Amino acid sequence: MALDVLIVDDSAAIRKILQRMLKQAGVPLGQVFEAGDGVEALEVLKIQPVGLVLSDINMPNMDGLQLLGHIRANGNWHHLPVIMITTEGGEAKVMEAVQLGANGYVRKPFTADQIKEKLEGLF
Repeated sequence: MALDVLIVDDSAAIRKILQRMLKQAGVPLGQVFEAGDGVEALEVLKIQPVGLVLSDINMPNMDGLQLLGHIRANGNWHHLPVIMITTEGGEAKVMEAVQLGANGYVRKPFTADQIKEKLEGLF
């Protein structure tokens, strides 16, 4: 079954890399949607159901933690798997993401194997 994915990162290059990594990890991709920040991501989610969100933490307008809070507060998206992608070296932001309900996190730079490992427990 194909998996529709929303990739949220303020870097278009990182969004493309993540899409390629998902393919390399053997994820059966359906449609891949992109957003440059949390505000754009919420707009996509309102009109397009997806089965997975991969989101950066540090973004302008609405960061990944704020996006995660909105996703978890919405009854329609409450159980939507969200994996955070971060350059954060400190544990504080990562722990905050986990407390907010992130299903996992991957640190940049990442590999296809790391992405696959995080997704194996979800599907």
